[in-house]
Amino acid sequence: MSDVNDRVKIVSDTTLSQGWTRLSDYQLDYTDRNGETQRIKREVFHRTPAACILLYDRERDIVVLVKQFRLPAHLIGEPSFMIEVPAGLLDGEDAEDAIRREAMEETGYRIRDVRFVFKALTSPGSVTEVIHFFHASIDLSDRINEGGGLADEHEDIEVLELPLDKAVTMITDGEIIDAKTIMLLQWAVLNRAAL
Repeated sequence: MSDVNDRVKIVSDTTLSQGWTRLSDYQLDYTDRNGETQRIKREVFHRTPAACILLYDRERDIVVLVKQFRLPAHLIGEPSFMIEVPAGLLDGEDAEDAIRREAMEETGYRIRDVRFVFKALTSPGSVTEVIHFFHASIDLSDRINEGGGLADEHEDIEVLELPLDKAVTMITDGEIIDAKTIMLLQWAVLNRAAL
């Protein structure tokens, strides 16, 4: 099979919106595996990389999650206050540094030992965002403030501490519908002995 650069030619890239994120309209010539070239139109949201983390207290067998308002979920009739793992944009930082900062801001937990798990594109058909997934062991001595997010960023984050098995059940019950959270909770169940 030929190189992707031989099969994809960007014809145009038009910015449709430039706000919190950039929305582009692309026209491209795509040559399929049979050698036929088609003109394709795609809209893409350009998002900066992000990171998320599963905080796990082995002694108490709990995970630390957060609950916050999410407008897109609200707009489509899903629960407006979503339960998620702590997460945030890298803002030019290294992924590990960014997730340490975000975990502290959102949960109040100081992270000692961060471990990289994997990275993923959560919606590769339309969004450029790459999310770096981490986990860290914590205990009560690591909670050095209340968390809740940054007031100057209008964050209003509730910190939740739940048994791991309860959090996994909440996926099946439809209480946790955030993809990155589901991925990390399922990873934790599969790798529980290593946490």
